[in-house]
Amino acid sequence: MRPDSDTLILYLMHRPALINYAAPIVGCRARAEDVVQEAYLRFVQVARDEKVLQPVAYLYRIVRNLAVDWVRRLGAEVREDAGTAEPLAADTPSPEDEVLYRDELRRLAEALAELPETTQRAFTMHRFDGLTLQVIADRLGLSVAGAHRLVRDALAHCARRLGDD
Repeated sequence: MRPDSDTLILYLMHRPALINYAAPIVGCRARAEDVVQEAYLRFVQVARDEKVLQPVAYLYRIVRNLAVDWVRRLGAEVREDAGTAEPLAADTPSPEDEVLYRDELRRLAEALAELPETTQRAFTMHRFDGLTLQVIADRLGLSVAGAHRLVRDALAHCARRLGDD
């Protein structure tokens, strides 16, 4: 990947999605745009020095890390301004949240069970095992486009089923 025009084209193609990804984390679309801009600058620096094998995934990781860092900094500043060190929220969900999460997980499993086995396997390998579409395609004997289609179809089906309520 050439770090000049290819990097810019890749960034511009994914910029709206990256902003949509960062906005819920930082809680503000304007700040999300700042985070994505900063992520691009860091991405360009790395792309000049070394080959990035999965540039889109790497861009998303940079955006997430910057967004989380921003939220942490803001939280620390707010606590400092308040003059008290407020305790952080517990990492464990409340019993009510746990029931909701389990129900949602059950519904997701039911939605996946409605799909053909190959589609289920592709989705599971991609979303839960973190495998790339190329690896999934190789393991299932498909093209990368075919693996992408299976994952996309499964995701759309699950989203529809979970969104029915």
